[in-house]
Amino acid sequence: MRNRTTILLLITMVCLTSIQSLACTTAVVSGKYTKNGRPLLWKVRDTQSHYNKIQIFEDGKYKYVALTNAIKDDSTMVWGGYNEYGFAIMNNASFNTNLDNPTDFCDQEGIVMKKALQTCKSLKDFERMLKKLPKPMGLNANFGVIDAQGGAAYYETDNNQFVKFDANDPRTAPNGYLVRTNYSFIGKKDVGYGFIRFETATELFFQMDSRDQINATHIATKTSRSLYQSLLKIDYDNYRDFSASPFVNNGDLICRHETASAITIEGAKSIETASQTTMWSTIAFPLSTPAIPIRLTKDNTLPKCMVAPKGKKPTLSILGMEWKKLIYPIKRSSGYKYMNLKAYVCKDSGIKSKIDHMQEMINQHIPQTDSENEWKTFYQWVDRNIPKQFK
Repeated sequence: MRNRTTILLLITMVCLTSIQSLACTTAVVSGKYTKNGRPLLWKVRDTQSHYNKIQIFEDGKYKYVALTNAIKDDSTMVWGGYNEYGFAIMNNASFNTNLDNPTDFCDQEGIVMKKALQTCKSLKDFERMLKKLPKPMGLNANFGVIDAQGGAAYYETDNNQFVKFDANDPRTAPNGYLVRTNYSFIGKKDVGYGFIRFETATELFFQMDSRDQINATHIATKTSRSLYQSLLKIDYDNYRDFSASPFVNNGDLICRHETASAITIEGAKSIETASQTTMWSTIAFPLSTPAIPIRLTKDNTLPKCMVAPKGKKPTLSILGMEWKKLIYPIKRSSGYKYMNLKAYVCKDSGIKSKIDHMQEMINQHIPQTDSENEWKTFYQWVDRNIPKQFK
């Protein structure tokens, strides 16, 4: 019995250690509460795979576009995306489920999301898929899902079950949105990670709601880069007192050293308008990389700076990571936890002002129609103009 207990504990530690690299901050927003009636998914991805890229896949029933690791598992797992029918999915790891029933079968989240994008049109399809998965499912996560039929929900999962939290239900989501970090409401109380990040994201969404700012542009370009700390009530974006030191520990911020990318998916109102689904994509550290909106096109065109051959890193990811090194210059021991805030926020020479300038350029050139030719022209403009801004 003692040996069995030891083995189970080791299995739990292995699975949780690998899942640690999937810690994220996420949100689901009902289309009933957005100004344009389109639902939203938001994910700030924390992972040890710091180089990410965008890929289009045609290896299933439906074509889909997704965020993937740039090197490892770049075709077998996805970490958020949507398909041609407007079905979209993302996840964040949970650390307070499967505590009493650990198995050596774990880390299936990326595989399950890929299967969902390949085969699902709706939340009901996703629910049927989860029910059919062999048990244990190898899952320990909260999946955010939207579709082009008005669906918007979280599915909290463990090895043997899932529980739906509907963003359309005012009893569950009185303001039309739900937030998750690295614990589940179906799991053990006070166990997990990201409690401060949860409060921060909840506070930010409450503020956005009160100011009528819950939209894809604001979330992708502002919320994903937030340096607000809800426990300390400090917004480091506005911090300018560097008399003692330019360094701050940002371990409890939404955007922190572990953050590798971010996506905001703006869904569609109906199946007929599924082609309008848009994924704002930041494929490297959000503080040093702009967010670029992308759509599926018939010929699978994407900005070249966001894609790369199998096992290779895309240009924009490489450039963003080079600037990240300026924000996190200390490599010894736990020094990686400390960001050089001055290097980021300094008004004229800081990285923030350069990223803000890039983002403004991008926002001004986003197509205002659904014309695929205009979107492809926009991608060409991105490739000509954005990489050269990294000087």
